[in-house]
Amino acid sequence: MTLEELEKEVPELSDYTRTMPPEIRQHVLIKKHPPGGLIHQKDCELQFFGIVAIGENRVINEFENGKVYMIETNHAIDFVGEVTLLAKKERTSVTIEAVTENTVVYIPRKDAEKWIAADEHILRKMAEHTAFKLYRSSYNNGLKLFYPPSYLLADYLVKLYEQKLPDVVTLKPGQFKPFILQKTRERLAEELGMNIKTLDRTIRNMNKEDYFDLIKGKITLQFEQYLKLKNYLTAART
Repeated sequence: MTLEELEKEVPELSDYTRTMPPEIRQHVLIKKHPPGGLIHQKDCELQFFGIVAIGENRVINEFENGKVYMIETNHAIDFVGEVTLLAKKERTSVTIEAVTENTVVYIPRKDAEKWIAADEHILRKMAEHTAFKLYRSSYNNGLKLFYPPSYLLADYLVKLYEQKLPDVVTLKPGQFKPFILQKTRERLAEELGMNIKTLDRTIRNMNKEDYFDLIKGKITLQFEQYLKLKNYLTAART
């Protein structure tokens, strides 16, 4: 696939690539990463700057003791390696893993540095994305330290429910379908920043209180339970 073909498939990508110099466009590499595939490895030399055109990925920090801390999830359109590039560092600081299939536009680092130095438009795009992630991180910073596991799980489920069902506000009660969380306990524990035992205990307790159902081990959320979780969060905050 060429960059021109990808721009036709994903029209919003053109807002990021329209000012890319022709000589740099010739060096672009389009690559697809399958779900679970590695996009970006921590502590590796950054050889390419990337623009994620399609897909969802997660940013994690891996430690020498084997523990994994999930920092955030991101959706296209997004960047790969922008923090390393802007910080003028040689090696990457995080690992990025594909959640769904990701299609990424890769540009050799030297070419990317020339483009960014000469083009205010792409620099502004990178700054906006970096600032948004910093704002999101700052806004939620401390949440995992000062709220109990039940609050963290409730907050996670409510946000995911609203993300997966963006028309939740306009639908009538009879039109809602159950939301099933298709994630392993290990992945969920990483995303919530808690150990498996704590997560299992939290799930059992919240299930007993009818905040969600467990069907074949999967958390299943009805619309009424979504409303109940929202009320719980409001009460916990106040």
